[in-house]
Amino acid sequence: MESRRQVSPKKAFYYSGDGTRHSRSPSAIVIGAGFAGLAAARALQNASIQVVLLESRDTIGGRVRTDYRFGFPIDMGASWLHGVCKENPLAPLVGRLGLPLYRTSDDNTVLLDHDFESYALFDTDGHQIPRELVQKVSQVSVRMLKETEKLRQEYDEDMSLAEAIEIVLKRCPDLRQEGLAGKVFRWFLCRMEGWFAADADNISMKYWNEEVLLPGGHGIMVRGYRPVINTLARGLDIRLNHRVTKIVQRNMGVEVSVENGKTFVADAAVITIPLGVLKANFIKFEPRLPDWKEEAIKNLAVGVENKIVLLFDKVFWPNVEYLGVVSSTSYSCSYFLNLHKATGHQVLVYMPSGRLALDIEKLSDEAAANFAFGQLKQILPDASKPIRYLVSRWASDVNSLGSYSYDAVGKPHELYERLRNPVDNLFFAGEATSLKYSGTVHGAFSTGQLAAEECQMRVLENYGDLDTFSPIMGKEMEAASIPLLISRM
Repeated sequence: MESRRQVSPKKAFYYSGDGTRHSRSPSAIVIGAGFAGLAAARALQNASIQVVLLESRDTIGGRVRTDYRFGFPIDMGASWLHGVCKENPLAPLVGRLGLPLYRTSDDNTVLLDHDFESYALFDTDGHQIPRELVQKVSQVSVRMLKETEKLRQEYDEDMSLAEAIEIVLKRCPDLRQEGLAGKVFRWFLCRMEGWFAADADNISMKYWNEEVLLPGGHGIMVRGYRPVINTLARGLDIRLNHRVTKIVQRNMGVEVSVENGKTFVADAAVITIPLGVLKANFIKFEPRLPDWKEEAIKNLAVGVENKIVLLFDKVFWPNVEYLGVVSSTSYSCSYFLNLHKATGHQVLVYMPSGRLALDIEKLSDEAAANFAFGQLKQILPDASKPIRYLVSRWASDVNSLGSYSYDAVGKPHELYERLRNPVDNLFFAGEATSLKYSGTVHGAFSTGQLAAEECQMRVLENYGDLDTFSPIMGKEMEAASIPLLISRM
């Protein structure tokens, strides 16, 4: 069933059954109502560009999805603000809305997104790993990753992070961890794989740490990301259940066809479709995208991380942020995010990534929840059964086909920038187009604003109004001085 979220009081000038535009006002079509699309549409509208936003789902948010079925917010996709600081492009909006953050770590590194005291690691017999051993192995892990960086100077060709670690261990046998310490190391590797949503044998040794990590550590959005999404969407003309099938570039504009048979025409388009969907070639471009753009789509990698959310009738677990199961391989390691510590709700979130996440997606929701609970029972034998559960499936979701991008072995880091670069009057945005902040919400948000600014310049140039151009930072950016609300229970 077709639906429309909100309709601007302005005439829908760019829509016509026969593809004819009925207004000469500057116009744009934004495709995809995730963070990038909403940021772009909001910025364009603030710049007096008439804009329509087409979304294939029956709801807005894209890979940011806040679920309320438990009676309180649970983010099934993105849930952290990575970089709890005023430099984060999203900070002014989050601050203005007064949304609380629970900081899980003050450290801004990939490996340590939670402080050491917040871990409780167990072996598969339910014995807790001494904290001193966990800290020792974490320090070894950091040293090992620094050693892999040296290999970049020695090897012209790229290799996987897993291969690089093996080379380092042969050169520096003192870094090799055996027995229980070796299993703890595999758990740290498992956590790192979760950061990239990919297995270590697929992650690039040359570029794994090229992402710019903002200061301030990592913070969970306690009330979920939905209030931010709703704020960005307010007053926009958003057409839900409008799956785009074809984008045609004309001399003076673009024509966008939708699965329901409608056609939209405007001066330009901002494309914020997830990388996984672009890879699937669901959308036909006429003319074809240039080779360099198609190569960027083909060679950028998209990973998978899912969430299995377990709601319990009581709290029976330690008051830490992470519960972990150590094992001999990163595939068989597990970790649970303790939302009770951050939000007060009796919830644990199991977070598989990479090949494990794909394997679990083959199971039914009930079987997936049982698998997650089985992992928990290994470390807490007296655990009570969950009373409800939620399961995400980002890899098989036809509207996403993956969670977020990462650097694959042998592929240049510049692919993100190539994916972002415009093709005439087509502009691209989304986390996979952010060279600095790939895989993050603020990366998607900032590229949406950048694409809108480039789109505005192009449209005004067509109308001979380029003298009226001004940066289109929206009203949500005006309250930059409002501090973030950060807690640490």
